[in-house]
Amino acid sequence: MPDGKDPLEPVDPGQAIAPGGGYGGGMDLAAADAQTLERTPGTGQDAGGPTGKPRSLWSDAWRDLRRNPIFIISALIILFLVFIAIWPGTIATQDPLKANLAKSQAGPEPGHPFGFDNQGRDVYTRVVYGARASVTVGVCATAGVVILGSVLGGLAGFFGGWWDAVLSRISDVFFGIPVVLGGLVFLSVVTNSTVWPVVGFMVLLGWPQIARIARGSVITARQNDYVQAARALGAGNRRMLVRHIAPNAVAPVIVVGTIALGTYIALEATLSYLGVGLKPPTVSWGIDISDASNSIRDAPHMLLWPAGALSLTVLAFIMLGDAVRDALDPKLR
Repeated sequence: MPDGKDPLEPVDPGQAIAPGGGYGGGMDLAAADAQTLERTPGTGQDAGGPTGKPRSLWSDAWRDLRRNPIFIISALIILFLVFIAIWPGTIATQDPLKANLAKSQAGPEPGHPFGFDNQGRDVYTRVVYGARASVTVGVCATAGVVILGSVLGGLAGFFGGWWDAVLSRISDVFFGIPVVLGGLVFLSVVTNSTVWPVVGFMVLLGWPQIARIARGSVITARQNDYVQAARALGAGNRRMLVRHIAPNAVAPVIVVGTIALGTYIALEATLSYLGVGLKPPTVSWGIDISDASNSIRDAPHMLLWPAGALSLTVLAFIMLGDAVRDALDPKLR
C-alpha cells in the first residue's frame, strides 16, 4: 500500500473515522454522535439539549415565544392591563363616578390629563377603571367558551355517532344567530348592570366555534398510531382522552381562544355602546364611547381616550393570539 499500512490490519476501536473514510486520531465515535445529536435540527429548533433529550411541542413553543418581539410587546401590554384592572387605584386616585358639572367637556388641566366628560367626570380615571370591566368580561367569557366548547366538542369527536350528529345540528342553530342581534334581544330584557349577563350571553353564542375546532382536533388525534396502540393495550376511554388525546388536541383551542378574547372585549364595548351591555354605574369603555359620540365635534378628547384604550387592548390580545398560533402550529415552522 502507498501509506505502508496493511489493509487487513485490525483497526484500533479508540480511533475515529476520518471524513475521507479512513481512520485517524480524531474524536471518538461516542463524542461525535453526541455532537451530531445536539446539532440535529428538529421541529424548527434543536432536537434536544445537552443530553440529547427531544423537546416537546410546548417547550419548543415557549422557546419560540420568548424570541418573538410581538409576543413580548403584547404580553407586557396585557400584564399592564391586568394590573390596572385589579388595582386601578394605584395610578388613578380620583373617583370615576364623581361629577362636577362646572367642568363639563373641559379640556386637559393639571391633575386631569385627559380632560372631563359631559357630566364633569375625570376621563383619565374612567379610562383606567374601565379596564376592569372589559378585561373581566373578556377573560370570563373566553374561559367559559373554551371549557364548554372543548368538553362538548371533544366528546363528540371521540365518541361520534348520535352525540356528534346532535351536537352538530345544535351548533348549526347557534351559528345562524347574528351576535349583535342576539345581544339586542337577549340583553334587552336583563336589568342587572353587572358583567355576568354579558358573559353568559357570550358563552351561550360562542361555544359552537370552539366545539367544532375541538371536535376536528380530537378526530385527528384519535387516528394517530399512539392512540391505537394505547387502545390495543387495554386503555379505557377516560385514560385515552386525558393522557393521550387531550394534550395533543388542545393547541388549536388555545390559539382560537386567545384571539377570541380580544373579540369578546370588542363585543362588550359594542353592546354597551348600543345600550344593552353593561349599564351605569358600571364604568366601561363602551359606555363612555356611547356618551361621547354626541359631542365628538365639541369635545373629541371624550371619545379619543376610551376608544384608544379599547383599540390597544383588542390589538394586544390579537397580537398575542397570532404569536401563540405561530409557535404552536407545526405547519408554519
